[in-house]
Amino acid sequence: MWHNTKVTRLLGIDYPILQGPFGGGLSSVALVTTVSDAGGLGGYGAYTLSPQEIHELDRQIKASTDKPYNLNLWVSDTDAPDGKVSEEQYEQAQRIFKPYFDELALPFPEKPAPFQSRFENQLQAVLDIRPKVFSFLFGTLSADVVEQCHRAGIRTIGAATTVREAVALENAGVDMIVATGFEAGGHRPSFLEPAEVSTMGTFVLLQLIREKVKIPVIAAGGIANGRGVAAALTLGAEAVQVGTAFLACDESNALPVHKQMLFDQAAHHTILTKAFTGRLGRGLTNRINKDLTNGEAHTLPFPLQSALMSSLRKAAIDQQQWDMVFFWGGQIAPILKHRKAQQLMQALIDDTTTYFDDLKV
Repeated sequence: MWHNTKVTRLLGIDYPILQGPFGGGLSSVALVTTVSDAGGLGGYGAYTLSPQEIHELDRQIKASTDKPYNLNLWVSDTDAPDGKVSEEQYEQAQRIFKPYFDELALPFPEKPAPFQSRFENQLQAVLDIRPKVFSFLFGTLSADVVEQCHRAGIRTIGAATTVREAVALENAGVDMIVATGFEAGGHRPSFLEPAEVSTMGTFVLLQLIREKVKIPVIAAGGIANGRGVAAALTLGAEAVQVGTAFLACDESNALPVHKQMLFDQAAHHTILTKAFTGRLGRGLTNRINKDLTNGEAHTLPFPLQSALMSSLRKAAIDQQQWDMVFFWGGQIAPILKHRKAQQLMQALIDDTTTYFDDLKV
């Protein structure tokens, strides 16, 4: 059967369908539970959480389901040298972004405070918790950390946007690789080359990585129905990761207007931009990222750009100025049909089964 793959056997799940682990507060215990209970692998993006919050999150998920789930962190959670922003960087960002703050009658924020990486403390929480699956973005793990995960019974999944990144992950000893195509919504998790040049499509990237690594590859980006699942498996993937389609479901923690936009005409236009976080990511096109086509060089480094823009985002939401709010989403959004995660999972399973059954006729 199509759903009996190396990934399902390694993870102890019924179907090779992983839910994208959304960061920034977009994940939810309800979504993780629904996907995992339906035989897939629910995922929670925890890179903004403290170790204490990660422990509490794990308690909530384990109280809600006894199935495996994926906890996701960012290996590199800052691009700012010493966590700081120079006066020159701050003044350049002020020139570019202040008109939007003025429009919403907001004072322009002071220079963001220095940011200290949280990954090491978060990682210890993961090792203490021992989730079935630990996935990570924006880098690789040391061989020692991978070995600690394996001793704790934790399966590891790294994300690659290039073949060279995939080889680095395999050499580090991780169990599986997510091949993340440029169609995907959210941040581009590049770590060896700049994200701007690591923009290969999912199915090309998948095939190239399969030629170079021996560990299982999971396809991510541009997959939202059974035909996409079947295509990925046919090209050598051992599983798929579905993001935008699950983000649009009622169970996710996205704002209602965000979910609705993923089903509306707005979803036909997405863009890769650094304007809102300082790292390149794909979301729905809005007025600000249209205006800043040539001004993104003056964004602050991640995550200080997020800190700078946080009050603007809140005010725009409060005033319902949706053309000034950046909503994450992938290029596949225009084909979305399901607003319930259980229905989406069942459709993915049924449609993939039908596709492979038809090939036998």
